[in-house]
Amino acid sequence: MSWQAWATVAVIVAAMGLFASEKVRIDLVALMALAALVILGVVSPAEALSGFSNEATVTVAAMFALSMGIERSGALEPLSRLLMKIRRPWLLTLALMLAIAPLGAFIKNIALVATFLPLALKVCQRTGTSPGRVLMPMAFAAQMGGVCTLIGTSSNLLADTLAQKHGMPPFGVFEFTELGAILAVVGIVYLMLVGRWLLPRHIHTDMPVQAEIGKYVTELEVTENSSLLGKSIADAGLGERYGVYPLELLRGDRRTWSPRSQKITRGDVLLVRGDWEKIEDFRRQAGLRNAPEGHYAHTDDRQRVLAEIMVAPASPLEGRRFGETGIGWRYDAVALAIHRRGQVLREKLSDVALAVGDVLLVLVPEEAMTNLRNDESLIVLSERENAHRTPRKALYAVAIMAGVIVASGLRWLPIPIAAICGATAMALAGCFGRKDVYEGMDWKIVILLGAILPLGVAIEKSGLSTAVVHAGMAVVGSHGPLAALFMVYLLTALLTELMGHNPSVVLMVGIAASVAHAMHVDPRPFVVAVAFAAATSFATPVGYPTNTMVYYAGGYRFTDFMRVGIPLILLFCALSMWLIPHFWPFQPLTR
Repeated sequence: MSWQAWATVAVIVAAMGLFASEKVRIDLVALMALAALVILGVVSPAEALSGFSNEATVTVAAMFALSMGIERSGALEPLSRLLMKIRRPWLLTLALMLAIAPLGAFIKNIALVATFLPLALKVCQRTGTSPGRVLMPMAFAAQMGGVCTLIGTSSNLLADTLAQKHGMPPFGVFEFTELGAILAVVGIVYLMLVGRWLLPRHIHTDMPVQAEIGKYVTELEVTENSSLLGKSIADAGLGERYGVYPLELLRGDRRTWSPRSQKITRGDVLLVRGDWEKIEDFRRQAGLRNAPEGHYAHTDDRQRVLAEIMVAPASPLEGRRFGETGIGWRYDAVALAIHRRGQVLREKLSDVALAVGDVLLVLVPEEAMTNLRNDESLIVLSERENAHRTPRKALYAVAIMAGVIVASGLRWLPIPIAAICGATAMALAGCFGRKDVYEGMDWKIVILLGAILPLGVAIEKSGLSTAVVHAGMAVVGSHGPLAALFMVYLLTALLTELMGHNPSVVLMVGIAASVAHAMHVDPRPFVVAVAFAAATSFATPVGYPTNTMVYYAGGYRFTDFMRVGIPLILLFCALSMWLIPHFWPFQPLTR
């Protein structure tokens, strides 16, 4: 291989390591890889910037706006109200999958799961069922639906764009539907008959406020009427009497890490950990007050509610302290406590850098809840009814989305143009606010697509693709195109679990096309295998954003996804090996 090929390998390996570690944001990793390829001279500046004007990048951005219009117009509310009537958890699981899978073909998966997550939690709390029995199937169904259409997931659009660069005709909007629908039905049957026995039965999880959400860390200030005055924490016996555990004592600017022997005085702030209900009982009985709330000026008599909000995947709030997020001044909110799964936080609330999956307990005016729910960087887990939305706007949103699907499906307009027109129409119809489309856009994904696409150019230009294909053909030998298809599918599935669905598509489409050309068969079935393997990531909680969301909310362990997801991936792989050649035959290449 040339030195450019080795340099590309080094960039890919480094990017994969950073993607898998999750220590650096995915869009930043992609930009770092892009910069390295330009500096090394593997791609030209024009090639490096080509990804940001690519049809897939533009279409994904426009589809985000369309999904937002559907969600914020209230078009999903009638379905939500219908699902709320279900009392049995197994029936809720089935109903959620049957509802989400078709919707996932046209609406952003993250928006779907965020919409139905509080509903699922409420039914689980009402019936005394662990959310772990419901949330993972719901997330998987969103992925199964997304792969059913060309516009259902960004990886499908990427695969189509890259396939066209290799001389293939574009895929139709519904070309994936037959195969996707069969896999979705089989997947739902598997999750109901087999997966339910592999799911964890009892999980200590993050339930809504009414059911005590895990172990919160909060600050309690000692008042002049507190029964703790003059006592030490050891004498007070907080753990034994109240089930609340002191982590630290704050006295002015001084922090005491071992506070058990310290005499408590007025104005001291105790950093404590426990279930919220027990913390509240302790606060009332001991005459304490929530320290953040104590410093919060109540200047009016508006009714305030206690709300739980979770930091969503790809949220711009990640890495910021609460005061830097703008939640306080935007929603007139104050943070009372924080819960981070798997960790005991020992910092003051104001010093904690937020992470994906953190659950904040906030006090907000009731009228601010609507805007809080519309914030795509957060997921509201509270059990409150949404504010009434205008049915007319919901009808507009559904009609516009249908128009985009028809116009692109019948090829009246190219998909990017149809999506842009639809997003513009939704804005004019008032389906979302003027600023919503920019604030709610998942810019991480847009930047990731623009920056990662030139990596495919580097793979082809450096000769790395040819070297990989030769190595792969040596492994496949004379076993024919089906064996090669199997190799491409499994390699894509593995890369997806390590680095996410979009980067794996960029890496694999060129290789898949080259494998097909080496075997003198049509490359389309190989590209389809890449698209389906990348869009159905079930084995880890980090392979797909919807998995990450339910991983935190459902209290799963990493191995829970492996136990349920790996058999499902193998089942999909086996079915795909049978069905892909049926729908896209291995026709010999014509010269």
